[in-house]
Amino acid sequence: MMMVPSKISSLLQFFTLLYLFTVTFASTEETTALFKWKATFKNKNNSLLASWTPSSDACSDWYGVICINGRVNTLNITNASIIGTLYAFPFSSLPFLEYLNLSRNNLFGTIPPEIGYLTNLVYLDLHINHISGSIPPQIGSLAKLQIIRLFDNHLTGPIPETIGYLRCLTKLSLSINSLTGSIPASLGNLTNLCFLFLHVNHLSGSIPEEIGYLRSLTRLDLRNNFLIGSIPTSLGNLKNLQVLLLNDNNLIEEIPPSICNLTSLAILYLSRNNLKGKILQCLGNISTLQFVMMSHNNLSGELPLSICNLTSLQVLNLGRNNLNGAIPQCFGNMSGHLEILDMQHNNLSGTFQSTFSIGRALRSFNLHGNKLEGKIPRSLANCQRLEVLDLGANLLNDTFPMWLGTLPELQVLSLRSNKLHGPIRTSRFMKNLFPKLRIIDLASNAFTAELPANLFQNFEAMKRVDQTVEDSNNKEGGYYQDSVTVVTKGLELEVDSILSLYITIDFSNNRFEGRIPSIMGNLIALHMLNLSHNGLQGHIPPSLGNLSSVESLDLSANHLEGEIPKQLTSLTFLEFLNLSHNQLQGCIPTGRQFDTFEKNSYEGNDRLRGFPNLEGCGNSRFPKTNNTTHELEQESDSTFLSELNWKVVLMGYVCGLIIGFSITYLMLSARNPDWLSRIADELEYRILLRRRK
Repeated sequence: MMMVPSKISSLLQFFTLLYLFTVTFASTEETTALFKWKATFKNKNNSLLASWTPSSDACSDWYGVICINGRVNTLNITNASIIGTLYAFPFSSLPFLEYLNLSRNNLFGTIPPEIGYLTNLVYLDLHINHISGSIPPQIGSLAKLQIIRLFDNHLTGPIPETIGYLRCLTKLSLSINSLTGSIPASLGNLTNLCFLFLHVNHLSGSIPEEIGYLRSLTRLDLRNNFLIGSIPTSLGNLKNLQVLLLNDNNLIEEIPPSICNLTSLAILYLSRNNLKGKILQCLGNISTLQFVMMSHNNLSGELPLSICNLTSLQVLNLGRNNLNGAIPQCFGNMSGHLEILDMQHNNLSGTFQSTFSIGRALRSFNLHGNKLEGKIPRSLANCQRLEVLDLGANLLNDTFPMWLGTLPELQVLSLRSNKLHGPIRTSRFMKNLFPKLRIIDLASNAFTAELPANLFQNFEAMKRVDQTVEDSNNKEGGYYQDSVTVVTKGLELEVDSILSLYITIDFSNNRFEGRIPSIMGNLIALHMLNLSHNGLQGHIPPSLGNLSSVESLDLSANHLEGEIPKQLTSLTFLEFLNLSHNQLQGCIPTGRQFDTFEKNSYEGNDRLRGFPNLEGCGNSRFPKTNNTTHELEQESDSTFLSELNWKVVLMGYVCGLIIGFSITYLMLSARNPDWLSRIADELEYRILLRRRK
């Protein structure tokens, strides 16, 4: 074995000791600096950071600290309930820090410009805190940064141009803040960027053409800002792009044909802008499309047949545009993979010719507010997964589609404002219909005959208040939510998250007659019941007092009679009540919610009395006022009449007593009382006869 000279050996030992001394000294400096930062926390006794003590080894004992060669490399203290700022953070004392994750804490204040000292930083994550102020331009000096996650804070000001210097950046997420100004063109330099998330801010100006240079981009999310101008044609260069979300801005002009070059696109969201022109025929060439949302724009023209080529399409939402023409028959063939078809509030016309086959995937079918004619497609009964069916506000001419009751998952059925007619006939042999129905809206049609009591008996989902509803209408992190138009509390509303919020029955503005079935009192989960503007008769069932969840009750403009049931005062959630224009009588109940309703809730019932009407009841709650001269005169007259009545009664009593004594005296004098007995027997016989009748 070769012997190492003693001088060389001594030198090796010296440098080893020097290295160990240097490492130990540097680690001590970092430990001291981090401990000083911890001392600024408002909750110094944080349980997760209890290991941060001067006497322990930061590299081996401290929570969230990882060292390499004795130097702090990683600081990962996410979700640790830290309450503090970054002002005392030792940026200059951590030159070897590569990974910094302080997300999901309670950090406040601003990001200090000293963050520029972390020149070896690769990962920066401060999301879900309360950090405010602007993003310091010094962040552009962190040349090794690959990931920046600052979303869900309170950041303001512009996006610094210097971020464009970070050529290694692959993910940039600044969303859910209050950033202002335009999107800097310098972001086009980030050729390695895969994710760009700037959504839910206050960004303005146009989308820079330079975004089209980001050839590595797979997800671009600019939704919920104030962006203007047209969609740049350069976006067509973003070939391994899968998600493009530009909704909820102020974008104008036509959709550029270059969008059809995005052959990897799966999600295209352009809703709630001011886009115009026709739907691109070439969209049918993007075979990877799964979600297409273009609602709330000014798109026009007919539906392109090429959409039927999209064999991966799951959601198609073209609602609230100016589309016209007929619905292509091939749409029925798409129901094998299409889950959501929403084309509400357009100008679509003609009859619906599509045929839906058995076992289809369709869950939501919304054609509300068009000009469709003819009958409801009977083949919809084949869509066994259907949850939402809204064909309201069209020109459909049909009877009630009782066959839809066989759909096991149907939760929303809206057929309002059509030309539907005739009675809703059910049979006692027809059971288990509409088992999951939560919204049924048949308002403004021409239905006749009595309300279908047997139908209400089937509404099992309306009988359970404590049911847990799976909000299955949310897809892929909220890319789609079902909505339906309902009329509640006298207002027409478009309601989202409908499967979990509303349970309603609206049969108003028809020609129903007869009595309100008392069985409706079993539907205790109802939030809204509207039977107004029909020909209903009889009394209001006291069983409606069982509807403990009801918020809106409208029985106006019928022929209801009798008293208002006192049981209705137990409806503690009732905010809207309309019993006007009926033939109700008696005293209006008082107490709880009934003390809050105005006179218009009862007008048009001439025989109703009590609060808040002018004619009072004995127990009505009118505020006491000072007697006027007129009231004093009335009181004086009343007292006089009362005294006069008593005098008359007393005189009559005395006269009757004298006459009675006289008759008795004559009878006894005659000693022949048989005639009196006959009179008594006759009276007894007549009393018994009346009781039998």
